[in-house]
Amino acid sequence: MTTKPRIIISSDHADIALRQDIARHVAERGFTVEDIGPATTESTDYPKHGEAAARRIAAGEFDLGILICGTGQGIMMAANKVKGIRCGVCSDTFSAKMIRAHNDANMLSMGARVIGGGLALEIVDAFLDTEFEGGRHGRRVDMISAIED
Repeated sequence: MTTKPRIIISSDHADIALRQDIARHVAERGFTVEDIGPATTESTDYPKHGEAAARRIAAGEFDLGILICGTGQGIMMAANKVKGIRCGVCSDTFSAKMIRAHNDANMLSMGARVIGGGLALEIVDAFLDTEFEGGRHGRRVDMISAIED
């Protein structure tokens, strides 16, 4: 992308402080970011938060999204039910780079109970700093999109 992508971020109650740290970090890097996650640690349902962020990306309001729940798995599954969303769970920087470079992922999911804050920021940076490679990977992403139809 020639301009910095617009980022939406959400989570369930698992780690609001981590989500807010990531939102601040992304904003400090010059990205436009909107945090739509809950403000309290009262138990909430991750599917509604994953879906809400994914729908805003599918509608073209945002380019990329970052999601957080306890493991990253449930919120990722909910987001991937929205047509046009390709979200992957990452616990390392290599995977974060590859879901962008090879899978053109438009959402990243992380597990607050799986990784620490420092690693989370490194994963976010790897995700945001990597461009889709296209080529043979484009054909494969098209195959994934065709499954939705």
